[in-house]
Amino acid sequence: MTTDDASHAPAQMPTENLVPIRRALLSVHDKQGLIELAQALAERGVELLASGGTMRALAQAGLEVREVADYTGQAEVLGGRVKTLHPKIHAGILARRNVPSDLETLASLGFPLIDLVVVNLYPFEATIARPGSTLAEAIENIDIGGPSLIRAAAKNHASVAVLTSPLQYPALIANLRSTGGSTANERGALALAAFQATGHYDQAIGAYLAQAFGTSQLATVTTPRFPERLDLRFNLLKTLRYGENPQQVAAFYVEPSPGGPNLATATIRHGKELSYNNLLDLDNALRLIRQFAAPAACILKHNNPCGAAVSDTLAAAFERAYEGDPVSAFGGIVGLNRPVDLATAEAMARPGRFIEAVVAPGFDADALQCLTTKPSWKNSVRLLDLGVPVGPGRGLPTGFDLRGVEGGLLVQGWDELEPEPAGGACPTRVKPTPEQLADLDFAWRVCAAVKSNAIVIASGGRLHGVGAGQMSRLDSVRIAVTKAGHHAQGAVLASDAFFPFRDGPDEAAAAGVAAIIQPGGSKRDQETIDACDEHGLAMVFTGRRHFRH
Repeated sequence: MTTDDASHAPAQMPTENLVPIRRALLSVHDKQGLIELAQALAERGVELLASGGTMRALAQAGLEVREVADYTGQAEVLGGRVKTLHPKIHAGILARRNVPSDLETLASLGFPLIDLVVVNLYPFEATIARPGSTLAEAIENIDIGGPSLIRAAAKNHASVAVLTSPLQYPALIANLRSTGGSTANERGALALAAFQATGHYDQAIGAYLAQAFGTSQLATVTTPRFPERLDLRFNLLKTLRYGENPQQVAAFYVEPSPGGPNLATATIRHGKELSYNNLLDLDNALRLIRQFAAPAACILKHNNPCGAAVSDTLAAAFERAYEGDPVSAFGGIVGLNRPVDLATAEAMARPGRFIEAVVAPGFDADALQCLTTKPSWKNSVRLLDLGVPVGPGRGLPTGFDLRGVEGGLLVQGWDELEPEPAGGACPTRVKPTPEQLADLDFAWRVCAAVKSNAIVIASGGRLHGVGAGQMSRLDSVRIAVTKAGHHAQGAVLASDAFFPFRDGPDEAAAAGVAAIIQPGGSKRDQETIDACDEHGLAMVFTGRRHFRH
């Protein structure tokens, strides 16, 4: 052991391939925790090398540090674009300690070993997220030297430790003080995190440039260009208590720039943690309420609407939605397309009513007070504030609809509703009245939020009955009719896909339904038309179906 080695040896050297740290290279944009880390290194006699701003920060803190330009004998060039891309740096990182020829080469060139690399990258994602940022600014925030250093150190993790986040500093500081170096397991874990960091960074750049140059991986819903390789980027927002069931682990990941309004950008104003199932229901509630320009409310249970209504006030819309099926509404998820006022809050907090969560574009102060002080659920109800208005054409989903399957991923465009669904063809002798057309439009929008096979019965801008998720469309009709009861008389019916037989319209007519809206397109459409004509029903074909599997 040399004198230099002995001076840095810990009192007790673990046997799990511990590598002492004698020389460290630091080049960071985020200076959080930098001084504390450098001080811990200096306490162990570690030589500090640093570039540009990192060197100045360390020197101002009173630490002895050598600038990379002085170390390599090569000044920064191209306005700082080239700083650490030098053989003396990369050879010192990449040399294999167990390969004699590598060490002989370093000795002949006078290149010392580097045992620790501390790098975090230019803030590319923060730059492109800033309003008004330009392509030129984005290009200048593409880090070159940083990823090269990280990848070199991670590749040679058998001998070199690499830190890519201030969150990793405390563990290394503790190791320095206890052992003076890093173990193989620690270096391996840090290498994995390093490659994940550079991979994420490159994906962010690729996604931005694809959009900037008009060559998105997935161009449009109708004319997609699916690449041979689909790279996705999502950031962990939070871990969840569990998934659909307690034995399933779960987490909520969000897009790097999720836009809004959506659950990723909403603010939780009150309540206990949201569950996996809460988030699914809240997402579908938001998709439904954004379909309406008038004050609208919906109530979901198990990802299906059990109540929905529009009215002249939000409070009236909620009351009508709740009374549509008060048994199912108990413990439901509420979606509202207006800021919650006191009258609406009082309607929700009425004795005997229980709500799991509410999503809305804001909460008045007195409404918030009402909802958060109701004794029976003041600590439980979750309140999500979207922060911006919602309605037709506002905050439509971006990107694409992704769904995992075993061994792969299904990708499709979001299902967008027609601007005027009730304006489709009417093949029946009886034509819808203006009031029926309004109800057909309402029913169709609600039906698109129901699991297929989906049947919805409504009138007067209010949901009366839903048949959801049945294997037979006829069974869905029967369930919707039963739920609607006497409200089916004179109401309208929406079907998310065509009727394969006339039995569905026959069942609806027997319950008193007066008009139907459906996509059409069945080989037996004429039989369905004939059935409606026999019963005196109006029927509209939209030409588009809206399955929700």
